[in-house]
Amino acid sequence: MNKKFLPALMPLRSIIFIAVFIVISMIAGKGLSDISNTWSVVASAVNIITVAVLILLTKNDGGLKKLINYEKGKTTPKQVVGMSVLIICLGMGGMYLAGFLCYGIIPYAPPMMIAPIPVPLAVINLILLPVSTALAENSIYLGCGVNTIKNRYLSVILPAFFFAVQHSFIPTLPDARYMIYRFLSFLPLTILLCIIYKKNRNPLPIMIGHAVIDLLTAGQILATSAIPGFYDMMTSL
Repeated sequence: MNKKFLPALMPLRSIIFIAVFIVISMIAGKGLSDISNTWSVVASAVNIITVAVLILLTKNDGGLKKLINYEKGKTTPKQVVGMSVLIICLGMGGMYLAGFLCYGIIPYAPPMMIAPIPVPLAVINLILLPVSTALAENSIYLGCGVNTIKNRYLSVILPAFFFAVQHSFIPTLPDARYMIYRFLSFLPLTILLCIIYKKNRNPLPIMIGHAVIDLLTAGQILATSAIPGFYDMMTSL
């Protein structure tokens, strides 16, 4: 595949999320808000499809490793720890700031993001969500975006924008304030990640740090799913 078409996959991911949530809503006969707790399962499924498509598209051009510029032995434990701390701190900080700007509340967290799901799915997703998200999102926005776009500034601005905007539709809700909140929550982090990656072209610390923060989220979902009353306690804080 001609590399110049790869950046087109960035906005497509948001469209896929919108379409999937609408289809699930129609099949289930429920409103979008009623199925919002399924967001982590939907995200994992879309991630798997994303990775599969990218493998097919890049199989004749070095595969995913080349797409994201992975080099064995380039990453140190210090880099992984530092990036993980940075992602957690900036990720949480961005959500708190966006919550204050959009809702006037610190800390604000949408309750559906840790809402319970069937325990077997929560157990599977404890590993599947962090791993699949790290592979899919960084391959799309860093590999297809930062690595492929030639313009110095657009190669950071566009991937960071689409990286953040996809979160506005995970889950998809007809609520403009919620969508703005989700976008603003992740924008500072996605800008910084794209800048860092643009500078050193080392995806592994970013991917591991990304997986760590998603593991924390998946762990909360497992806890609310498996422990009676835990969700109500968390949402009442």
